[in-house]
Formats: sequence, structure tokens, C-alpha cells
Amino acid sequence: MPLAAIDIGSNSLLLTIVDDAGEVVVDLAEVVGLGRGLGDQGLFRPDRMEAAEEVLRAYVDLARTHGIQPWSIKAVATSAARRSMNASTFFRRIQRDLGLKIRIITGDEEARLTWAGALRDLELPEGPLLVVDLGGGSTELVCGTHLATSTRASLEVGSVRLTEAFLHGDLVDPSMLSKARSHVDKLLAPIDLQPSPRTVLAVAGTATTLRCMVLGLRTYEPDLVHGGKLTRADLATLIDRLLPANASQRRELVPTSPARADYMLAGALILDRVLGKARRPAMVVSDRGLRFGLLG
Repeated sequence: MPLAAIDIGSNSLLLTIVDDAGEVVVDLAEVVGLGRGLGDQGLFRPDRMEAAEEVLRAYVDLARTHGIQPWSIKAVATSAARRSMNASTFFRRIQRDLGLKIRIITGDEEARLTWAGALRDLELPEGPLLVVDLGGGSTELVCGTHLATSTRASLEVGSVRLTEAFLHGDLVDPSMLSKARSHVDKLLAPIDLQPSPRTVLAVAGTATTLRCMVLGLRTYEPDLVHGGKLTRADLATLIDRLLPANASQRRELVPTSPARADYMLAGALILDRVLGKARRPAMVVSDRGLRFGLLG
């Protein structure tokens, strides 16, 4: 029977539907910024909850057209929901109005599901692997091999949080770039990436959007993104292009996902620092992730 999964992140809401044979028939992402302005222990803003509910209603309606009822959709929420003081109230309202039950999952479960989903449809070299799930509110790092995970760490920083803390405004203050870099390095410093990774695999919308920018894509082409690479040289070039751009210019630089444009500088910086920590020159990009782990 068809299955559906929804991943409610700090920045994006994602829906994936697979058919009886396990083939993907729907794979959507909408940027709503549910965690925008949340901070560490804040509240979901009313306008962001309204935007999220509108997208979730559309997702539920679309799932119904594939014979999937709302209560059977596997829906989870991650970093922003773990930090928000009104997340549970909001999700109870969603269940009442839409019939969609949303679970707020722990960081450990998020890491496990992301690991399982990230490896789907990829052929990677044998040896230790680091999976990087860069979200809007946090960044999950999971080390292991193809057979099992061994260590996990969570950085309390994501593309939205780093932007709001250091890299906001129509024009970003160049002096803040070094402060943002130092902040990420400080968070990475105590983390022991063991076993030392041979391959780094990045999932989620920031990584896939940065890959689109490297390729110069104007529309998203999954076959060119999934399994492609981002090198540290690529990330340095993107940082140099994004740093002097104003808000309008940033959107022009990110035609495949202009709603993410303001957060690409922070995302590129975080991924660059992770590669530095891992002592690897490049990472592989996966457009799979947590929702594919939910689908099994």
C-alpha cells in the first residue's frame, strides 16, 4: 500500500509519498520558517504556525488523492519543536483539525532515521562514514559504517539560527563572518568524530540547494543533485558570492529555492567547518534523509 511521511523542520516542511512498490511518486518541500525567531526556548510565531498549517493541509489533501488517510501518515517534528514552548499545543490543534498526528522526536531518533534515509539509492566507498544533517535549528552529525552507527553529536546551530545570530540583514556585515565561523568552530571543538570518516554525506535542503548553485541550475534536478559533490573550494566560492549580496541579489543567486536564499551563507559556512573538522576535501550530497528513514 502507498505510504507517506512528513518531516517538520525548523525551516522546511517535507512530504514524501511512495507507491506499493516503494517508488517515490511525490517528493515536496516547502519553506515556511516555523522556527524563525524562535531562539532557544521561545514560541512558534502565529504567522509561522498559520503558514505551516496551510502547507500541512495541502499535504494531507494530496496524500488522500493517493489513498492515504491523515492518521496513517508518519509525521515527525525535530529541532524547532523540541525547543518551542507551544509546539505540543500547536500539534494537538493540527491533529484535531486535520487528523494528522505529529510526533516530536528526540535527537537520537532523528539521527537514526536520518542515517537510514540518507544512504538510500547511493553507492558509497567502503569505510567509515559521517552523515551531516544541516537543518535550520540544529546540525546532526552521525558517524559509523554502512552496517551501523557508532557515535552521534548534535550542534545547537543551523542555517537559520546562525543567520539570526550573526549574518542577518539586507547586507551582511563582513566582520560578522569571522565571528560566525568562530562560533561554529567552538561548537565543533569538543566533538570526536570516530571512526575518522572516509566519506562525508550531507543531507537536507541547504546542502541540495548549495549543490544546485554549484551546477548553476535554475530548476531542481534530483538526478544531478543526489550523489553529487560539494568541495571546500565550492563552498569558499559560494561564500565569496553570497557575502556581498543584498537580499534581492541572494534570491537571484538561488533560483531553485529563493525562500532559502537568506540562509545559504550560514549553511555554506557550517558545511565548510564540518569538512574542516573531518579533514575531508569534499562531501557527497543526498536528497534523501529523515523522511526516507520513516518510510523504511
